[in-house]
Amino acid sequence: MISYLVALLIVVVVAAIAGLALNLQWGLGGLVNFGLFGFYMLGAYICGILCWWHLPPLLAMLAAILGVTATSALVSLISIRLSEDYLAIVTLGFAECLRLFISYEEWLTRGTIGIPGIRRPLPGWIPEWASDAGLMVFALLCLIAVLTVFELVARSPFGRTLRATREDPAVASALGKSVVIIRLKAFALGGAALGIAGSLHAFYYTYVDPTQFSSIITAYAFMAVVIGGRGSNWGVLVSAFTVILLLEGSRFLIDRISILSSADLAALRLFLVGVVLVAILIFRPDGLLREPVSASTRDRRKLQSEHRQQE
Repeated sequence: MISYLVALLIVVVVAAIAGLALNLQWGLGGLVNFGLFGFYMLGAYICGILCWWHLPPLLAMLAAILGVTATSALVSLISIRLSEDYLAIVTLGFAECLRLFISYEEWLTRGTIGIPGIRRPLPGWIPEWASDAGLMVFALLCLIAVLTVFELVARSPFGRTLRATREDPAVASALGKSVVIIRLKAFALGGAALGIAGSLHAFYYTYVDPTQFSSIITAYAFMAVVIGGRGSNWGVLVSAFTVILLLEGSRFLIDRISILSSADLAALRLFLVGVVLVAILIFRPDGLLREPVSASTRDRRKLQSEHRQQE
């Protein structure tokens, strides 16, 4: 049971980091990223390939973070001037193209065979039986680091400018702020977090293949942001734990309700998540821990004040 809880916590932490990445891009910046699973997959594959080439796991993880950050910045630079709907389509198209590339370019990614034997970034003195626990501690440290950085970003002048850009790009641009650069930075920061999440995915499973990555990862991230509260990092953290625990905890329903088959149970689990999501949208439309109502107004005023001081 303890091993199951440790494994569950690792999955929750990875989902929370992915949710925080989307919250920075979409929650604070208004950038709809339907291709989130593609950047997540890219981080996992960069880390997995480099580990397979016998690079130290921590260096492979660092390379994955830098690679996904650079790719996110490049994709945003190409498509950042698009409106929300078109940006969502472009990011989704990028993710699908990347998945096809990984599936068929066997010389680099081994295709559908996958990459096995991915080592974990753990000290040599940790025994094999405590490997999951050691990875859980490492994943929690990564989550704390990402949460701390994103909270500092949200409270910084850049975070205020990002929210003001989300609310009204024309006003931010009129006040001398480069909307393109602001959104590029937001996309790149979110990409860095997705590189961390993808690397942790590779470390946990010690094996990656294209079937592990699909748009359901993006759906879970959007659920975490919507339920937790768009723009609230702590809300995303709470909702990530809630969604994953609801999904995993409902597995035990089959022991209580013997008339359910495995297929019925799978459908019931998704139904429960849908009911919870709809209930929250009805009774808490701004999420569990919503962004302060006056945040956007305050941000615009501070932005105007900073602009006057610069003049």
